[in-house]
Amino acid sequence: MTIIKPLIIANRHRLVREGRPRIPEAARIKTLPSLRRHLQTAIELEHSTIPPYLCALYSIEEGDNLPSSEIIQSVVVEEMLHMILASNVLNAIGGQPSINHPRFIPEYPTFLPHSDKSFEVGLQKFSKPTIDTFLRIELPAKPKAPPEANRYHTIGQFYEAIEDGLIRLSEEKNIFTGDRARQITTEYYYGGGGGVIPVHDLDSALKALSEIVGQGEGVYHTIFDGDHKLFGEKIEYAHYFRFNEIHEERYYTKRDTPKSGPTGKRLPVNWDGVYDMRPNPKMKDYPKGTELRKKIYDFNRIYVSLLDDLHRAFNGEPKQLLNAVVRMYDVKYQAIELMKIPVNEEGMTAGPSFEYVPPKG
Repeated sequence: MTIIKPLIIANRHRLVREGRPRIPEAARIKTLPSLRRHLQTAIELEHSTIPPYLCALYSIEEGDNLPSSEIIQSVVVEEMLHMILASNVLNAIGGQPSINHPRFIPEYPTFLPHSDKSFEVGLQKFSKPTIDTFLRIELPAKPKAPPEANRYHTIGQFYEAIEDGLIRLSEEKNIFTGDRARQITTEYYYGGGGGVIPVHDLDSALKALSEIVGQGEGVYHTIFDGDHKLFGEKIEYAHYFRFNEIHEERYYTKRDTPKSGPTGKRLPVNWDGVYDMRPNPKMKDYPKGTELRKKIYDFNRIYVSLLDDLHRAFNGEPKQLLNAVVRMYDVKYQAIELMKIPVNEEGMTAGPSFEYVPPKG
């Protein structure tokens, strides 16, 4: 059996292994068009987590739950990085990321794109049940879990199927024929822990995808995201374990393991320090012509403009990424304004609906 050991990523999650991953032949990604479709799904998957994370973040009242806010914010920044990394891989193999079309934004509540539909993800306020859902999103794969190109149970299994496709198709011919000018580089985005990885060959593609998995579920089945080894960053925990700190109201220490759970000092959480956002808001919930309907529409128009910036950035205009970063502040302020508007006698408030609206003009 062939030994797969890309040296450039020798310290990353599960890409160093003996032989082929266990995946049924019928379930493999066998063609370049199929590989491109799966990478487009990866972009959609990474994006689908951002609106739920933002709703939880923006529902926290100003000045409250600062440790939890910092954790969620750090994850959002890295999810944006994951979209960039997946787009870089897709561009490297001659694909074209599609970001600003009506079906790109899912209708919440939703299943993760092309998953096994074992749970739904909604737009919810910051709460313990919401963090439960975030833990399911970022759930680490079991040590011997097989790659899953379709109907995946964990995100890591989905990416390993893509990695398998990249390796196998690269053995047949050179698939990295994309225009290098379409790559997002570090001059346009820095994602906190880790950084942008331009993709031009198999090693850099695997490095980019393992960065996504490592930040989400940890490397070598530990609580760490691995960036301190790859980028010289301070030690950080993978997304699952950052969210688990909030859930357990306790910090991890360097000695902790996935099995031990967090054993460090207490992480203070005030589950009541939030706006009581109505779950899964929709524009249709409010009559046309009302001020609230207009505010939600205006929020969605700004969000779609942000997606348009990303689409242009991922398709040959990388400087547009700088506009997208700035526009995120408009998204934040508009969302918080909605969170402050009561909508019923129980004290629930409005919230951002993250729906597609056609661009002006």
